[in-house]
Formats: sequence, C-alpha cells, structure tokens
Amino acid sequence: MILFTLRCASGHEFEAWFRDGDGFEAQQKAGEIACPHCGDAQVEKAVMAPRIGRSHDKTPALSPAQMRAALVELRRQIETNCDYVGERFAEEARRIHYHEVDPRGIYGEATSEESKELADEGISFGRIPWIPSTDA
Repeated sequence: MILFTLRCASGHEFEAWFRDGDGFEAQQKAGEIACPHCGDAQVEKAVMAPRIGRSHDKTPALSPAQMRAALVELRRQIETNCDYVGERFAEEARRIHYHEVDPRGIYGEATSEESKELADEGISFGRIPWIPSTDA
C-alpha cells in the first residue's frame, strides 16, 4: 500500500491510500477519486515528502473491529456534544461562519454541491463515515 498526498482543482489537499501507483492512475482516469472537502473529481498528486520507516514505531494497525468501535465512539461524541441540523447543515454552517449566530458544533447532511460551495467560501467542515451505532 502507498499513501499519496492529492490535490483537487480547487487546491484542497488530502491523503489517500492505493495498492500501488498504477492503482492510483486507474482510479484517477476513471474519475473515482473525489476531494473530501468539495467533491471535485479533478484530482492530481501533490508534492509529497518521502516517508521513511521508523524502526522504533511498533504500534500495530487498528483491526476492523477497533476502527468500527472508534467510529461508533466518534458518532456518540458528536451526537452528545453537537446540534443536529439535518438538511440545513450548509445554511447553519454559513450562519456560524459569518457570525450571524453564536458558534457551536453542528452536524447534518449536505449535498456534494453544497459541500463544494462551503469549501469555496472557505468554511471549514469535515465528512465522516456515519455508521450505525449498533448491529441491529
């Protein structure tokens, strides 16, 4: 596996893992890689510093069960500490950004177009995998 730093046409940088360089090229050509900030599929490799392995780092990788548990805990924390605004997410994010309301943590849904517009306005937000909190 290889970690590339990527950049979309809007200048957002993010990281993504690929099996190898050919895997990146194939996914890029097919338009299967999208910027997590704005959804733009025009993505290229950014300038990257080489990663040199460290022999003293013995931290094991997270198992799928550990990753799921971490995402469930993240969801719990967000639901406990933030206001759910549903499909009004983009509107509320703007109101907070432009100081029309007091700042607070929010979560909800936004379309790809709304996400792109927020990013273009310089409004910081993140997307997270929203998995069910139980196996029901």
